[in-house]
Amino acid sequence: MARTVAIVTMGCARNEVDSEELAGRLAADGWTLVSDVESAEVAVVNTCGFIESAKKDSVDALLEAHSLKGHGVTRAVVAVGCMAERYGKELAEALPEADAILGFDDYQEISARLGAIVSGHAPAPHTPRDRRALLPIAPIERAAMRDENYQSNLGAGGSLYRKRLGNAPWAPLKIASGCDRRCSFCAIPYFRGSFISRRPTEILQEGAWLAENGVSELFLVSENTTSYGKDLGDLRLMEKILSDFVAIPGVERVRLSYLQPAEVRPTLLQAMIETEKVAPYFDLSFQHSAPNVLRAMRRFGDSEKFLHLITQIRALSPEAGIRSNFIVGFPGETEADFEELTDFIASAKLDAIGIFGYSDEDNTEALGLDHKVPEEIIRERVESLSTIADEMVANRAQSRIGQSVRVLIEDAELQEGRAAHQGPEVDGTTSFIGTDFAVGEYIDAVIVDSMGADLVAEVQ
Repeated sequence: MARTVAIVTMGCARNEVDSEELAGRLAADGWTLVSDVESAEVAVVNTCGFIESAKKDSVDALLEAHSLKGHGVTRAVVAVGCMAERYGKELAEALPEADAILGFDDYQEISARLGAIVSGHAPAPHTPRDRRALLPIAPIERAAMRDENYQSNLGAGGSLYRKRLGNAPWAPLKIASGCDRRCSFCAIPYFRGSFISRRPTEILQEGAWLAENGVSELFLVSENTTSYGKDLGDLRLMEKILSDFVAIPGVERVRLSYLQPAEVRPTLLQAMIETEKVAPYFDLSFQHSAPNVLRAMRRFGDSEKFLHLITQIRALSPEAGIRSNFIVGFPGETEADFEELTDFIASAKLDAIGIFGYSDEDNTEALGLDHKVPEEIIRERVESLSTIADEMVANRAQSRIGQSVRVLIEDAELQEGRAAHQGPEVDGTTSFIGTDFAVGEYIDAVIVDSMGADLVAEVQ
């Protein structure tokens, strides 16, 4: 009898790809994928381990799945993903409600691991390690590991291990994993490892598979998209293959995510603007704008350089969408630094803004920094800056009234979707009134109203 499994995904789009790859492996080995935990013999929670709030959400999801044991068919709750990899044995001791904690190295044998867990033979949780040490320091020397990973991701007959867990007309497509940057607040390189690009042939093959399975918008994701190709010997590889993505039959839109501002080179900027079907959408990881704070973060730039980059983008594409996230209350952040960040956000006219309060994270340099900002001041600054950010985003949305847009419909009931300048899930939406469009349709329209970050459109 086929065993049933439900996969619950927390966190970012990269985790969504991991969940679908796990689903592909399990389906290939005879498991039946179900959408809700109550109907599953095994609940697999793909956790997020980035910041404290995300970790709490992951723990809550594990506890919720555990609460179903004994009331239905659920027999085991298993944690995978970044938090499971990051904490291993420590998480197992702190969260006995999880029947097993599996790390990234268990993914290739996920079916066998789940089978053993259901049979009462859960593998011992791993001891976390610095995954940066698993690859050569020099990016160009990582080819052997990359090719080994590629082969391990192929199923019978050379097919890819991936199974869609939803039916949205867009999907994330992972182009690389890991990160070589050493931002002092970030532990991702520690548990995700060093940066390693997937080969273009592999990515394009997966993009074609996604298009064959109902996807018309490809969302290229990684920890640092602007670094793509450096370990393949060509840092300008992304701008060279963008046209190959849009040439895939069925693909109507390609979107890039997570661009490092200091690495946005003119050739990439030009390719993103000029390549047909590539969304004029710039997900720029500013994090702050005060130079003192940025240097403490081990990042580059300042308000003037960032505003210059924004000006360059809008000179080439006035209607381009630009989004970013910012950390408030980083150790050593003064009132003057905070005011500079406030002024920057007021001047940048961004389309979407995420504001996060700093929190100490294990295995980061910032954990040991002096001059920590008191928590109550961090909360005050987050609240103050969030209010300003919401106002600026609303103003930017209002300025788009009268613009022509092409909207991908994602919700037939709400008649809602996204224009090219709006990223999936985290940005604003564009909706219609009195229409009857189907999910997956692209509608040419004009913006007639705005509500906060969201837009209202009429058919052109």
